[in-house]
Amino acid sequence: MNRRQFLRNSAAGILAAPVLLRNAAAQEGPFRVKYFPIEAGVGLHDVTPARDGAIWFTGQRSGTLGRLDPRDGTFKLINLGKGASPHGVVVGPDGAPWITEGGQNAIARVDPGDHKVTLFRLPEKEAYANLNTGVFDKSGIYWFTGQSGIYGRLDPKSGEMKVFKAPRGVGPYGITATPKGEVWYASLAGNHIAKIDLSSGQATIVEPSTPKQGARRVWSDSKSRIWVSEWNSGQASVHDPADGSWKAWKLPGSNPRAYAVYVDDKDKVWLTDFGANAIVRFDPVTEKFNAFPSDKSGANVRQLDGRPGETWGAESGNDRLVMIQTVA
Repeated sequence: MNRRQFLRNSAAGILAAPVLLRNAAAQEGPFRVKYFPIEAGVGLHDVTPARDGAIWFTGQRSGTLGRLDPRDGTFKLINLGKGASPHGVVVGPDGAPWITEGGQNAIARVDPGDHKVTLFRLPEKEAYANLNTGVFDKSGIYWFTGQSGIYGRLDPKSGEMKVFKAPRGVGPYGITATPKGEVWYASLAGNHIAKIDLSSGQATIVEPSTPKQGARRVWSDSKSRIWVSEWNSGQASVHDPADGSWKAWKLPGSNPRAYAVYVDDKDKVWLTDFGANAIVRFDPVTEKFNAFPSDKSGANVRQLDGRPGETWGAESGNDRLVMIQTVA
């Protein structure tokens, strides 16, 4: 079946079977797809589920953090400050959203109750880190990346921050924490992934099996394997630190461009494919794909996250959030 065929899902979320592509087969469907329009010009970028059922999202062009209520589609925008240009967002152990706020060269915390914004600014010598994404390790330390060639750590309790130079300079982008307690990041310009020593802060490079692959984002599965979205190669790859192995799969179609990656609670792997204007689901057991093309052109879904039974993405090109539910 043609990989660009649209799923005929309405904004109300009508049940639909997934569009099937080359090397694709039905898995656990059916699936329900639903879109949530956000204010035009917000510049959606990253998303993450809140503890209360809401969805947090960053508005890169508007300098805001948003909160969507999926029950009725209402949303609220929170101004992060003058010149703000947020990128990533995650929920910390304290239940608050933490944002890599590139416009103010700071890590921002937003109180989930009164929406007060607290900034933890990077050192002046790191005047423009081009902050990208962040993650919390098991001890509650926040680790973050900057494409200008840095990564760093922030202790939320003391406010102490330390910034490290990436071993190959520019490129640090996606970052993930594993169930084993490790922290890994991907370097888009550096074409590698790296493991951070949480004590010393030193990063050790691990070379993917495909040269110049453009490792963009990373996500750990339940076995602490590192899944990578490869922008240049159009592949999904996985590294197992336990034995040093790599495996890779080309996304379906003639010109895949894998941007984001997310591993759900059942270890199914979700990716965004700019080439197909779609979100793609990969089953590592069957090695089959499902694809969910957007019902609008130029979706450009830059990040994925989710909770059991739900995968969420941000259509930066259309300023909409999209939810894909796996229906039992």
